[in-house]
Amino acid sequence: MKSTKPTLLFYCQHSLGMGHLVRALTLAAALAEQFKVVLLNGGRFPEPIMLPVGVDIINLPPLGMNRENQLFSQDEHYSLEAAHEIRRRMILNAYATYQPEVILIELFPFGRKKFACELLPLLKTVKRQNRQEVRVFCSLRDIMVNARKDQLRHDNRACWLIERYFDAIMVHSDIRFARLEESFNPTHRLKTAVYYTGFVLPREDNIKSLTRERRVIVSAGGGMVGGPLFRAALDAHRILWEKANLPMTLVAGPFLPEQDWRVLQQATKRFPGLRIHRSVPGMQGLLAKHCCSVSQCGYNTAMDLLKSGVAALVVPFSQGQEDEQGNRARRLAKLGLLRTLDAELLNGERLADEIEALQQFAPNPVKLDMDGARQTTKLVEQLLASGKSKIYGKQITSTGVANV
Repeated sequence: MKSTKPTLLFYCQHSLGMGHLVRALTLAAALAEQFKVVLLNGGRFPEPIMLPVGVDIINLPPLGMNRENQLFSQDEHYSLEAAHEIRRRMILNAYATYQPEVILIELFPFGRKKFACELLPLLKTVKRQNRQEVRVFCSLRDIMVNARKDQLRHDNRACWLIERYFDAIMVHSDIRFARLEESFNPTHRLKTAVYYTGFVLPREDNIKSLTRERRVIVSAGGGMVGGPLFRAALDAHRILWEKANLPMTLVAGPFLPEQDWRVLQQATKRFPGLRIHRSVPGMQGLLAKHCCSVSQCGYNTAMDLLKSGVAALVVPFSQGQEDEQGNRARRLAKLGLLRTLDAELLNGERLADEIEALQQFAPNPVKLDMDGARQTTKLVEQLLASGKSKIYGKQITSTGVANV
């Protein structure tokens, strides 16, 4: 029996970390108030994360990226090719079974090119059936990767796919912080409507009432590429403990390789003042209890830092062509919201010096729109009701309409 609420099919693929999944679940929780939300989850589902109330999940055979940026099957029962084929059938079956009024696809075609083999069949099916009541939207973070060797070709391809298959783009950012065209530059101007929802962040209650301890916290999101940061943090902790008895908390992340996790476990036996967590259900409250934070600068980490108000140093992940975190970090630093350290300069001694300086740093008050989950829900409702999702030449912000 079909739900009395409109059905929304939400595709999310997290491949290296879990930031995309955290943002998708936050959006899904808000959307579930007005829609029957079915989440197509394409990566491993970490244990500390809870599925929001009212959201159904279809776990596809999980795929991920290794440190060499190669896609692989995370389920030993399937080869990469077999997993793709099973996922393609599952996605098409979900569409046929649920007959959604809204399809929300995270990141593609601005990223996730390696998943086109399972997403294009869905998009082509929707277009071929010509169901007038179906709306297809793209869900985007604030900043795109903009350092590919074939960047123009990539942007042109994404532009063509958006205009052919999508009704609108929802950028989860404050338009004053970052605009899509700053990291997306196709040859011709994108005609499909772009909407700015504000930033999306999980809500944790009563963090303002928490007392800050004289203790530094170090984290690396999901943790898959956090090894270098944690190794430098252990060296910095040894220096800072001997010099000033400054304790440290490390949050490894559920995807930190097991070998790196064992190194952290052994370190707690050797170093006094060191506390470690494999993973935690939410970071905002923990950040609010510490005097300063060291982390990378993924979307969700940045949002947690801003929400908690902690003095923060970020070491953006910059391996290969990944320039998104560095771009975000520079913008936040320019606003006086945090401090930055290039990954190439990271070592224990430099990190210890930076942490000492960080204790004197007071971040500016946040003046960015951070109500993206609620505003995304409202926007999807409005576009579905109006039936006119392609509003050419306009961009919508939380404060009104801005001409492009």
